Amino acid sequence: MTETAATPRTYRDYAQPLWRRLLVSREGAVIAALVLVVVFAISFVPHFAQPITLTYLLLDITPILLIALPMTLIIITGEIDLSVASTMGLASVTLGVLHQAGMPIPLAGAIALVVGAIAGALNGFLITVVGLPSLAVTIGTLALYRGLAVGLLGTTAVTEFTEFWTDLAKSKIPGTSMPSVVIVILVLAIVFVALLHFTPFGRGIFAIGLSPETARFSGVKVERTKFILFVLSGLISALAGLYYTLRFSSARGDNATGYELQVIAAVLLGGVSIFGGRGSIVGPLGGVFLIGVLASALRLANVTSDVINIITGTLLVASVVATSFLAWFRTKRARPGKKTEILAVAKG
Repeated sequence: MTETAATPRTYRDYAQPLWRRLLVSREGAVIAALVLVVVFAISFVPHFAQPITLTYLLLDITPILLIALPMTLIIITGEIDLSVASTMGLASVTLGVLHQAGMPIPLAGAIALVVGAIAGALNGFLITVVGLPSLAVTIGTLALYRGLAVGLLGTTAVTEFTEFWTDLAKSKIPGTSMPSVVIVILVLAIVFVALLHFTPFGRGIFAIGLSPETARFSGVKVERTKFILFVLSGLISALAGLYYTLRFSSARGDNATGYELQVIAAVLLGGVSIFGGRGSIVGPLGGVFLIGVLASALRLANVTSDVINIITGTLLVASVVATSFLAWFRTKRARPGKKTEILAVAKG
């Protein structure tokens, strides 16, 4: 008896529908969890549904939202930047010292942004040119930049800033309870989404995270890409530091201490793989909102900051473990025959 030849199959036969890829994903799970937390908080936490709560929530998470954008790209390449909060503090002190010396805030802020970019460039140089691991480098520069910030001001603080700029940092969009800084976040988010998902540069970022050597042989300039990302991280961190300083009208060397952990927790919770090669911008932004809403609701429920930190840390550990567990589960779930067919399609 003659066997009939099997019908050739293509990758399309194994592809999932768009709705499934959007909803049944880590990003979809984060958005669903965010909706559930918001509904629960509105229903059971006093005063959470008031407009002023939304205002302060957005003001509080703005620095995290800003820094999460470049951090997402860095982690997708398989690297990490732990110096972002120290860069915020250094930019804050730079603004305060220069303004105290009589320099107008726009010029002092521009110099602070340059300082942030230089800080990021130093990280990038040590990682891409010298060849040191990003974890070790940014732990070192975390201490270096924080030490410089504290050394410039000591235990004092600069609190005298032009009222126009401090009011602008806390201003709202006319007719709404939304802070004006949301416009800046939206613009930057659109830029980073376009950069990561719709440009050859973004495809190179994913390629680096999957395999730096393969990316290099494919024509991706691995070292240059990473260097640019660390400069962007320093620049955006400095911008977050300027906002933080003007919002609280205080330039101190210890400003934003611990923010790097919140940023990394939100990015990993948003579905970005700590091993690189996977992630999106939408997921980390959802992760920032999830952590921010949860913390805001717990504070209104009179939960102490220590408990909130424990919950945030638990979410961070769970997000890392979940990635490995899902990869293991998918491997176990795949049928041997299906794997053979996929390999046959890949070979031709």
